[in-house]
Amino acid sequence: MNDRLETLLRDIRACRLCLDQPRGKPLPHAPRPVVVASRAARILIAGQAPGTRVHASGLPFDDRSGDRLRAWMGVDRAQFYDPERFSIVPMGFCFPGYDEKGSDLPPRRECAPAWRARLMAEMPQIDLVLTIGQYAQAWHLGDLRRRTVTETVRDWRAILEASRHPRVLPLPHPSWRNTAWLKKNPWFEQELLPVLKEEVHIRIQGKSAG
Repeated sequence: MNDRLETLLRDIRACRLCLDQPRGKPLPHAPRPVVVASRAARILIAGQAPGTRVHASGLPFDDRSGDRLRAWMGVDRAQFYDPERFSIVPMGFCFPGYDEKGSDLPPRRECAPAWRARLMAEMPQIDLVLTIGQYAQAWHLGDLRRRTVTETVRDWRAILEASRHPRVLPLPHPSWRNTAWLKKNPWFEQELLPVLKEEVHIRIQGKSAG
């Protein structure tokens, strides 16, 4: 691994901005930043923020959402957690806590301004970004982002064509809470997922796990 990237990842994993210099209320628990990045992976998975299970394990997408995401991509766990294949960089590195209704709060606002551009600069080999949910789409798509996540994902062909290096493919969150959304939008599984699997496959073939 590149020394600058290794140093940056070490700094991210020691980050306490959400406690020491919070934008709003401090994080309600001890930080545990979760990130996977390398100078080899060509695919970046840009998610939202860890949930409670990921906060406990330190392994990104170590939950049912991860199972669904891996099925969407057509990869197994060994492939998914191989940093030679995938960098996994959420918009917020730590579990943000719950709101008054018991839902996960949005990603912490400190993370992306402090770290994201620096981290992306150390991974120039990334040529496909999978943007999961509105926060990742807002950061990575800019003017290509549509009014809602549904509209953005529905326009995936134009976005994939318009984005060059890296190419960007927008996805909904793979949470099981979005099962109703998938039923209402059958085009996602019928039209987008075959392209997603193909884009992933051509970038990870030949890579050895471990």
